[in-house]
Amino acid sequence: MPDFSRKFVYAIEAVLDIAYNSAGKPVQSSEISRRQEIPPRYLEPVLQQLVRQRVLTGVRGPRGGYRLARDRKQISLGDVLRTVRSLETADDPLAEAAGSDLGNNVVRPLCRNLRDEWMERLDAVTFEDLCLQAHQGGVPSDALRTLDYSI
Repeated sequence: MPDFSRKFVYAIEAVLDIAYNSAGKPVQSSEISRRQEIPPRYLEPVLQQLVRQRVLTGVRGPRGGYRLARDRKQISLGDVLRTVRSLETADDPLAEAAGSDLGNNVVRPLCRNLRDEWMERLDAVTFEDLCLQAHQGGVPSDALRTLDYSI
C-alpha cells in the first residue's frame, strides 16, 4: 500500500540528511533545504511535526537546528510515515464501516493486510541502514568534512 506523498519523501530526505550530515551537531533547516532542494514551505511543517512525534529534537539558539531524538538505529521509515500521516487530514477509507459485502469482507481486509505488510517492511528499515547505504554509495557527508582530528 505505498503512500509516497511529497511530504513523506521530503521527511525521509530531511531525517536522513540530519542522520548523515550532523556529526552530533544540530543541523539548520536552511542547510537541509539547500542540500536536499526541499522548499522551506514544505520542510518547516514536516520538521516541526517530527519534533512533536519525538523523531527529532529542536535546538534553539544561533547554532541551533535539528538533531535526531534517538540513535539512528532506533528510527525507522515507519516512524517517519506515521508522522507524515498525522499531518494529513483525509479520513482513512479502510476504517469506514459502510460499503458492500465484497468491500467489507474482501477488499478492505486485503488492503489492511497489504498496508500492515508494508508498514512491517518500513519499520525494518532504519536510518542507520540508509546512512550505511549512502556511505557505501560514495555519497559525500558534511559530518566527515567537519571532523577535527587535532590533538
